[in-house]
Amino acid sequence: MSIFTEIIQLEHEQVMLCSDKATQLKAIIAIHNTVLGPALGGTRFWNYTSESEALTDVLRLSRGMTYKAAAAGLNLGGGKAVIIGEPNLIKNEALLRRFGKFVENLNGKYITAEDVGVNEKDMEHIHAETNHVTGLPISMGGSGDPSPFTAYGVYLGMKATAKKLYGSENLSRKKIVVQGVGKVGYHLISHLIKEGAKVYAYDIQQEAIQKVTKAFKVIPIDANKIFETDAEIYAPCALGATINPDTLAIMKFEMVAGGANNQLLDEQRDGDALSQKGILYAPDFVINAGGLMNVQTELEGYSKERATEKVESIYQNIMQVFQIAEKLNINTQKAAIHLAEQRIQSVGNIKKFI
Repeated sequence: MSIFTEIIQLEHEQVMLCSDKATQLKAIIAIHNTVLGPALGGTRFWNYTSESEALTDVLRLSRGMTYKAAAAGLNLGGGKAVIIGEPNLIKNEALLRRFGKFVENLNGKYITAEDVGVNEKDMEHIHAETNHVTGLPISMGGSGDPSPFTAYGVYLGMKATAKKLYGSENLSRKKIVVQGVGKVGYHLISHLIKEGAKVYAYDIQQEAIQKVTKAFKVIPIDANKIFETDAEIYAPCALGATINPDTLAIMKFEMVAGGANNQLLDEQRDGDALSQKGILYAPDFVINAGGLMNVQTELEGYSKERATEKVESIYQNIMQVFQIAEKLNINTQKAAIHLAEQRIQSVGNIKKFI
């Protein structure tokens, strides 16, 4: 598939390739849609196996950000950036500042933030070259680490999904598999343990597992046991595409509600398959919008109370998705996209008359 075929299929407005020989910077910035406002989305630093893989990832992630902002009721568009390479080997101030110059060249059409492989200190370096940055440290007037807000939103969305499925939002004694116990997964587990859930945890990084087992009473599991575990709830909180034909064939879960982006390898096929298996799915870009809500508040003049108030709307947003799915007799992934696209279309129509 050609570059333009992918861009046209997913309806992106702009894709920027960023290269700098001196710092070894290779990055892609993808702007999907700016009808609702400037495109906001994090920068992911990842050692992709190919440039093609990086392009596909940034296109899917930026599209997801459009839907995330729209479904959350935020006045933002969708964008994302990826930096290609091993962070531990090439990430440094010079590279990040050079990337910041590329962000600056977009004149505010794209606003960046943290993502996998990028932290608050890295955002400081990027900010040295551009003001179009969110997720800065609290000491610099920013909102700090957004992961606690993402996790809180996932927790509330999980409770809403439980309410729909079981008639009660109570997660006490529910068996829950959390795949990925980094920042978001760690904070999510904290909420779940407090409520009395039985948590099974997996992460590719042994240090992350050691940290979470030291802090909470969780049960570590092997990678090959994730989808065979006798648990009611699956919470993917690592990288995407964990819901695919191979995992769908063996999973026994009753619901999926987690913080990862792009959880379905194929939206239509795997969304339908979940529905056919009777597994209730809380669409990723609706349930994991808490971090975006937090950094968006930073653009207004940060208030933790205001950010928390926004995150708490995720409960009702998830319920609205379920209502649309029932009304239109479609799976919940399609219902979430319908919710987002309706808002984009209605605002776009208003702008035509201004």
